[in-house]
Amino acid sequence: MLLHTRAPVSPVSRLLLALVLLVAGLAGVVAGAGPARADGCYTWSRTLSQGATGADVTQLQIRVAGYPGYGAVLDIDGSYGPATAAAVKRFQTAYGLAADGVAGPATFSKIYALQDDDCTPVHFTYAELNNCNTTWAGGAVSAATAKSNALRTMWKLEALRHALGDQSIRVTSGFRSTACNAAVGGASTSRHLYGDAADLGAGPHTLCRLAQQARNHGFSGILGPGYPDHSDHAHVDHRPSRFWSASSCGI
Repeated sequence: MLLHTRAPVSPVSRLLLALVLLVAGLAGVVAGAGPARADGCYTWSRTLSQGATGADVTQLQIRVAGYPGYGAVLDIDGSYGPATAAAVKRFQTAYGLAADGVAGPATFSKIYALQDDDCTPVHFTYAELNNCNTTWAGGAVSAATAKSNALRTMWKLEALRHALGDQSIRVTSGFRSTACNAAVGGASTSRHLYGDAADLGAGPHTLCRLAQQARNHGFSGILGPGYPDHSDHAHVDHRPSRFWSASSCGI
């Protein structure tokens, strides 16, 4: 009978073997996790903070424009300044993130969770912001601009919705072509012609509650009960200068 023998393994060799197996195991975990999934709408590839500029800053600003602070409007200019940092901080606070004003992986992960593949926030759709036509044409600006304005409106509405306890907000009117605006008796200078306005109907919240809270979410135009022809809705928009009037609501 043949006897098979092997040399004893030294303690040092055992330690080296254990280290090799540990490294291999960790590599397997990393390999199994794979790279971060690209978002269907837009994926940020770097951490953003004050001083950054570029299209990725613009995309971030669109999504945090509903957090500028009371009475303020965040410029969507692609430049990460103090106002953008403050808006990011408010966004982070609103969702329970570390509020440092720096947009990194945790902030972007929350944004990814809040947006659909067409870049609209999960609780609003282009169809809600346009019950006039499917082309976004015929208003006071190009179809592309009107649709872009509506997207910015939706992200502000998403911020408003979250601040009001994540209860639904009912949009009764958004973009209007000149023909659609005339059909409902809208003013010839209506912001609806620009795609940057939304009329909100009562639901879980009163019209006054909607108008009052909207002051914190980047809307320069707010009209509601007490303003002529606004007893049945609250109106928000992005006009060039502030005009708030809802006297029955204390605005």
